[in-house]
Amino acid sequence: MGITLYSGPLSLFSRKVEIALAEKGLAHERIMVPFTQTEGYRPKHPAVLAANPKGQVPVLVDGGLTLFDSTVILDYLEDAYPTPPLLPRNAPGRARCRLAELEADEIVMPDVRPLMHRSEPPDPARREAQEAGARRAEDALRGHWRRLVDRLAGRAFLFDALTVADIALFMTVLFALRLHGPRLDGFPALAAWYEGLSARPAFAKVLAEVAAADRELSPSLFNR
Repeated sequence: MGITLYSGPLSLFSRKVEIALAEKGLAHERIMVPFTQTEGYRPKHPAVLAANPKGQVPVLVDGGLTLFDSTVILDYLEDAYPTPPLLPRNAPGRARCRLAELEADEIVMPDVRPLMHRSEPPDPARREAQEAGARRAEDALRGHWRRLVDRLAGRAFLFDALTVADIALFMTVLFALRLHGPRLDGFPALAAWYEGLSARPAFAKVLAEVAAADRELSPSLFNR
C-alpha cells in the first residue's frame, strides 16, 4: 500500500516528517491539507479527523498503521526503516538526541509562537500588545541562539551525523526567521549550521515550498 503523509503548507511538524522521509529515501504520497490564514485548517480533512483526536497534521499511514505526532512518526520511521539512521546508534546518544528534538519543539518553539501574528491578517486593536509580546520572545530567542552556538561549537550537526534533532531545530529556526525574528548574523556557528542544512535537497525543498506558501497565504508580509 505504501506510505501516505497528510501534511500542511505551513505545518512545521509535518515538514519535519517530510524531511525525514526524503533523507531516508522513502517514496510516499503526500496529501496537502488545505489551509488559509483566516480559517486555518477548516473544514478539517476527514481522514485527519478520523486519525488524530486533535484533528492536526501530520498524519502518516503506512499499510495498516496510522500515526500522528511528528515525534512518534519519526521514531516509527527509525524503527521500520533504519537506514540511513536519523538517531545515534547507542542508547545514551539516542536519549540525548530525543531530548534535543524535544527542546526544539517544546522549549524553543514556544518563543516563536508570539511572532505568528506577523503572518496573519492584522488586528489593529491587538497590534501593540502583540508586538510587545513578540519583542520579549525575540529576546528569549537570542538567548536560545547563544546557547545553540555553544552546543554546536562549529560542527555541521548537533551530533556526529544528521539526526531528528537537526531536523526539528532547523524547522524551528526557519519559522523564527520567516516571522522576522532575530537573525543569525551575530551567531556564526548557528548560521553555518543552518546554511549547511539548507543546501541539502530535502531541506531546500521545504524551504522553497514554505516560501511559496507564505507568498500565497500572507502576501502583505512576504511579497515585499
